[in-house]
Amino acid sequence: MTEIAGFRISRPRIMVLGVQPGPAPFRIVEIDGEVVGEARDVTDVLEIAAAYGITVHDLDDPDDVRWVGGDRYTWQPH
Repeated sequence: MTEIAGFRISRPRIMVLGVQPGPAPFRIVEIDGEVVGEARDVTDVLEIAAAYGITVHDLDDPDDVRWVGGDRYTWQPH
């Protein structure tokens, strides 16, 4: 087996995309590659995940949730 064959890129089930600017900024949430909702805070992300039967054990674990364009504390555009 070559080294490259053993390399695995994990894709978490939940992706939280960058902040969308506007009067009420939000972040788009994807589950399994599908857009499933908009979140305005971490609670929204957890509620959306629960609605799809996903329990998030660690919001900072990139194998559980991938935060694009910021982290779980980023809810305002830069």
